[in-house]
Amino acid sequence: MNRMPSLSTRTLNRTLLQRQLLLDRVTWPVADVVGRLVAMQGQEPDAPYVGLWTRVTGFRHDALSTSLRERRIVRGAHLRTTQHLALADDFRWLRPLLQPRLDRAPMAGLRREIDGVDLAELAAVARRTLAGKTLTRRELGVLLAEHFPDRRPGPLAVSAHFLVAMVHPPPSGLWGRRGPVPCALAEDWIGRDLEQAPSVATLVTRYLAAFGPADVKDVQAWSGLTRLREVVEELRPRLRVHRDEHGRELFDLPEAEPADPELPAPVRFLPAFDNLLLGHADRGRVIADAHRKLVCPGQATVRPTFLVDGFVSGVWAHREGQLLVSPFRELPGGDLDEVTREAGRLAAFLAEDGTPPTVRFDNALVSGGR
Repeated sequence: MNRMPSLSTRTLNRTLLQRQLLLDRVTWPVADVVGRLVAMQGQEPDAPYVGLWTRVTGFRHDALSTSLRERRIVRGAHLRTTQHLALADDFRWLRPLLQPRLDRAPMAGLRREIDGVDLAELAAVARRTLAGKTLTRRELGVLLAEHFPDRRPGPLAVSAHFLVAMVHPPPSGLWGRRGPVPCALAEDWIGRDLEQAPSVATLVTRYLAAFGPADVKDVQAWSGLTRLREVVEELRPRLRVHRDEHGRELFDLPEAEPADPELPAPVRFLPAFDNLLLGHADRGRVIADAHRKLVCPGQATVRPTFLVDGFVSGVWAHREGQLLVSPFRELPGGDLDEVTREAGRLAAFLAEDGTPPTVRFDNALVSGGR
């Protein structure tokens, strides 16, 4: 164990941005970027495209769409029981590792609808129904209701989505596509079985490579798993141990170095639900407490944001061909110019059907109002 001096918030900020590929855009293949991040939040289907655009030089929509069609990247539920994109190889261990948490999800959100249903039977029927085929979620629900005639199809299908390892093949997850959600058994779509005994230690070390240094609560907040203290303690002899400014113990990979806190951090625009903001229990390394409710106004909402000097400094939205930019405070001239330029580049990426991209600032927020 190698104890290091305490790490400042700015050091943690620059280290996280560096590992999240947000200091310098990379020229890596899309699969390498997704693998580096472990998974990308895909609750909003277009969000991963923006997340890749902000990290990859010259990213084009087809780069991700092709990987989804070729089954190298898949979309399905695992981390925090929500939709994520992951490499097919990573899904094979992530999904079974998170399955115990997913098994509890139906009773958390759908208790009134499925109370009294034998969930093991529901899972078995869903597996048989999906075997060798792709069905929309609605089609799956209708077929499940034939076996559970006193239940509504929708809740049955959603419950099955948690109970059975399935993915959502294209057109689900393609840029700009909405509509019925297709469902397929993960092993059928990927062409290989899921891992039978995945390692929790792999989850922790992969997390640290993308989000460290971090403590146990951070890993748990990101993954949705609990009781990871024992796992981290077993890994302790193979990890670096730091402390932050508040004395909190942070773990990291032995070969990983904290970043220089003076590294410049360019303006970056992030999509809704980007894991940069969801990767820690303590998000102070990227967002001030005063701004958290502006970014997360509801329990199930994380708005698109932009970073100035590495910290969340406003939110944005794309509506009717316009990119609306809302800073939390008045931006100095140089920062405002950089935000405007980067917003213009994002607007061009988001533009559809040749619509000329436009950027508009929310004057009230620019002038310091809320």
